[in-house]
Amino acid sequence: MKDTDVEKIDAHHHFWRLERGDYGWLTSDMGVLYQDYLPNDLTPCLQENGVVGTLLVQAAPTEAETHYLFGLAMQTDYIRGVVGWIDFQAEDASERVRRVAEHPRCIGLRPMLQDMPDATWILARELAPVFAAMVQANLTFDALIRPHQIGLIHQLAVRYPVLRIVVDHCAKPAIAARQFDEWSDRIGNLAGEANVFCKFSGLTTEAGPGWTVVTLDRYFKRVWNVFGPDRILWGSDWPVCLGTASYAAWITASETLTQDLPVLEQRAFFSTNAHRAYKI
Repeated sequence: MKDTDVEKIDAHHHFWRLERGDYGWLTSDMGVLYQDYLPNDLTPCLQENGVVGTLLVQAAPTEAETHYLFGLAMQTDYIRGVVGWIDFQAEDASERVRRVAEHPRCIGLRPMLQDMPDATWILARELAPVFAAMVQANLTFDALIRPHQIGLIHQLAVRYPVLRIVVDHCAKPAIAARQFDEWSDRIGNLAGEANVFCKFSGLTTEAGPGWTVVTLDRYFKRVWNVFGPDRILWGSDWPVCLGTASYAAWITASETLTQDLPVLEQRAFFSTNAHRAYKI
């Protein structure tokens, strides 16, 4: 049964201000997303849905945006941490990791791999000191990937077994195209690495308009079965989710999918695992 007292941590959302100019992917043809989204816009959603804290994730490939998010986090009580960005391929990348890690709200880093035609650079041996610096600083690596890139993250997890890795949005399965089997096999293989977590977020975007809980059910069951109750965590992907679902609709769907789980597992999904994955 659903536990109405389950604490909720939103482990994945964004803020942006268009005038900053570093959101290259965010264009005027994107409807409701093409406007500013800031802390006061999210506050009512959190209050109405019993969410007590959040993790703020970068949306631009610039360190300037990361520091902007740090500033918002220091001014906003509910933000527990920030997953930022650095240039992993910079000559001084290890030092950049150490610098951003000094900020008290920095909990992780995320290169934006999903749209890169060739993201294999993430496996370059030259990056070993960068990942060592992340481990030393106790930072989590967020993997923003699509299904065909799951193998890259699998290799990364094997190479750096003490690096905590969180796969965003279940690796974005192509739900609208009814693609399941290949994604399912790849995500199952990746889940075999104990240092990898999976973020249950963003799936209404992948399912598209007209999604239902039934649409999402087999994707949820697959990641739950392979990652288990201790390595899957909930996030909203707000405001990106607004293209297909309100904040309340996504929470309701997630509660429905988990309502038959034991209460301790519901709590892990909605809160405890975020603490575990990001050491917040």
